[in-house]
Amino acid sequence: MNDNLQVIETNNQRVLTTAQIAERYETTERRISENFNRNKERYTEGKHYYCLTGDVLREFKNDYANCGFVPGAKVNAFYLWTEKGALMLAKSLNTDKAWEAYEVLVDTYFSVHGLPQRDSYMIEDPVLRAQRWIEEQKEKQQLLTTVAVQNQQIAELQPKASYYDVVLNCKDLISIGKIAKDYGWSAQKLNEYLHQHGVQYKQGKTWLLYQKYAGMGYTSTKTHTYHGDDGTEHAADPHTYWTQKGRLFIYDLLKSDDIYPLIERDAA
Repeated sequence: MNDNLQVIETNNQRVLTTAQIAERYETTERRISENFNRNKERYTEGKHYYCLTGDVLREFKNDYANCGFVPGAKVNAFYLWTEKGALMLAKSLNTDKAWEAYEVLVDTYFSVHGLPQRDSYMIEDPVLRAQRWIEEQKEKQQLLTTVAVQNQQIAELQPKASYYDVVLNCKDLISIGKIAKDYGWSAQKLNEYLHQHGVQYKQGKTWLLYQKYAGMGYTSTKTHTYHGDDGTEHAADPHTYWTQKGRLFIYDLLKSDDIYPLIERDAA
């Protein structure tokens, strides 16, 4: 049995081709395939095997061109076997040689996935060192891409974050007039805008939310009292105050119409 087993990895685990399994179990690829097809319902893709097709298969052939692909031969599906898949295939063959080879694979091939990876410069074997170096470069490129994407996302969200910071730093209820001031508007203009967008309606002198928004925690309606000239206590008209959650709701609503607070316009 050839001990120079090519390392193949997919989905962060080591796998084997049908040809590699057949060689180590001292059988044929055809017999492996026949046994698999007869018991296919016992196998689970992603657990026992991976079936590569289409673009995934073409990419794999580019990465592992020396995995037994015949030049010019048309391959529509290519199977890779996990450690659990190799066990199932050993069971289907049920020969001493298959069981012996499976134990060797577990001890020398599949067991490596549980070990911490070493840096390429720490690996003596030139082939394994080169393979690990390629993996390191892919990991490095992926990290750079992730950082670049995150930086762009931060830049895209920065206007929102700046206003959110202002809002989140304020825990108190706030009047509609103060929210309107963030946009250079009057309270009357913002109230009318919210009315036109089906958010609130006017009952007497008080703006109240339509039922759709009433239970969302956007407002808190308070009735203030005052003392008359005769010293008796009177109730003033109720007044609607907005919570910080409601303030952010208004922000998102205005933003949908490309209307931004002054702080974000200045930043732009």
